[in-house]
Amino acid sequence: MGLVYFKRYRMELDFSDLPLPTPPLPVGYALEPWSDGLCRDHATAKFSSFQNEMDANVFPCLGRHDGCLHLMREITKRRSFVPEATWLIRYQAQGKRLPIATIQGLRLEGWGAVQNLGVHPEHRGRGLGAILLAEAAEGFRRAGLSRMHLEVTTDNNGAVRLYRRLGLRQANTLYKAAEVSGV
Repeated sequence: MGLVYFKRYRMELDFSDLPLPTPPLPVGYALEPWSDGLCRDHATAKFSSFQNEMDANVFPCLGRHDGCLHLMREITKRRSFVPEATWLIRYQAQGKRLPIATIQGLRLEGWGAVQNLGVHPEHRGRGLGAILLAEAAEGFRRAGLSRMHLEVTTDNNGAVRLYRRLGLRQANTLYKAAEVSGV
C-alpha cells in the first residue's frame, strides 16, 4: 500500500448564470425522485457506476456494494440531505427495471453539494449525466439554494468535459490522499 494524491477540481454553478437545460430522457429509461425505499437501488447504481473507475481508488467505499450502501445510508440520514436533488435512473431490460445512474444532494454552507453522480459504463454517452445534474440543480433551487458545487477527479476527462459544457466553472484545485495497493 502506498499513499497517492489525486488531483480534483471543485466546480461551481450559480443558477443565475444560466439554467441547466434538461435533455430528453432516452427511450427505455425512467427517472425517479428520491424516496426512502430507494436507498438500495441508489447503492446498486452507485456501485455499478464506480466499481472499476478511478474514483474507487480515491474513495474505496465506491468499489464495494456494501460500501455504497453504507454511504447512501449515511448521506440520507444527514440533516443536510436534500431529497429534491437526489435522483435515480432505471433502464428497462428483459422485463427488469435496473438501477443504472444516481445523484445525491446535500446542503453545505449555503451551497447545493452534488454527491457521487454516477452512470453505469454501458449507459454513458446518452445524456443521462446531464439529465441527473439538471434535475439536481432544479431540486436545489426548489430547496431555496442559488448555487451548487461538486468535486471531480481531474483525470476523469468525460465528467470534466460534461460539467464544463453544462456551465460549471472550475473554482479550486484540491488534492485527496488515498491508500492505493501496488504503489
